[in-house]
Amino acid sequence: MSILVNKNSKIIVQGITGSEGGFHAAQCLEYGHNVVGGVTPGKGGQTALEGAVPVFNSCAEARRATGANVSLIFVPPPFAADAIMEAAAAGIELIVCITEGIPIAQMVEVKAFVQQTGSRFIGPNCPGILTPDEAKVGIMPGFIAQKGRVGVISKSGTLTYEAVHQLCAEGLGQSTCIGIGGDPIIGTSMKELLELFEADSETDAVVMIGEIGGSMEIEAAQFAKDHMSKPVIGFIAGQTAPPGRRMGHAGAIVSGADESAAAKKKLMAECGIHVVESPADIGRTVVKVCA
Repeated sequence: MSILVNKNSKIIVQGITGSEGGFHAAQCLEYGHNVVGGVTPGKGGQTALEGAVPVFNSCAEARRATGANVSLIFVPPPFAADAIMEAAAAGIELIVCITEGIPIAQMVEVKAFVQQTGSRFIGPNCPGILTPDEAKVGIMPGFIAQKGRVGVISKSGTLTYEAVHQLCAEGLGQSTCIGIGGDPIIGTSMKELLELFEADSETDAVVMIGEIGGSMEIEAAQFAKDHMSKPVIGFIAGQTAPPGRRMGHAGAIVSGADESAAAKKKLMAECGIHVVESPADIGRTVVKVCA
């Protein structure tokens, strides 16, 4: 079992006829063989990926024709918000948006709309989801992961890859790896994903990588204290950043004492999370707490 995506997922790619969308759609198709269609308005009836995938004019049309339940979005920023809402309106159960640079005001509207539809949204500005040996929905390199029983949640794409590397070096595979994005407004929180991993019978532990700014890690830690029976290993990036400094992600800005790396690490430890000081310690810490 995995959370969110598996070998039975049926994926459509919005923006599949663009260079980025086409390239990564091909990688996803090669990895899981479950990309069933693409969406580009005005290009319905054509094919993509050397004729392997049909292209539709809309998500609704693609869903009716293919039974798609996952949409992967590579639409440019000016049109990405509408693309997300189109997928949700079509009844797509899981929407993953890789696009970065979507205005915050638009994301506020998107989040409210998606919540009304019942779809789950991951992103934006994220690397997506990887369930080793089953499905790849995004830009994570599939070859770095191996199937196993450790879940990974991360705000940072590169630190997702580092955590997976550390786990594999210790002989530990992953159940599902999820990059949630670091923008101020994102679709799915760490707390929500912890809840899914807690319910997953094939996940034994969870690695959670956060960063300075915002309260998401605090909410997740409090949830873990009250509801998680599985060990959670945590890391906070940006430990040396001065107050007010932006650290790459738009959401990674310290605006108060409770959002600093030190404060988050302290609260996480108090909630029973095994906090590591360096990404290099993730793998051996998981081994230690799961022994």
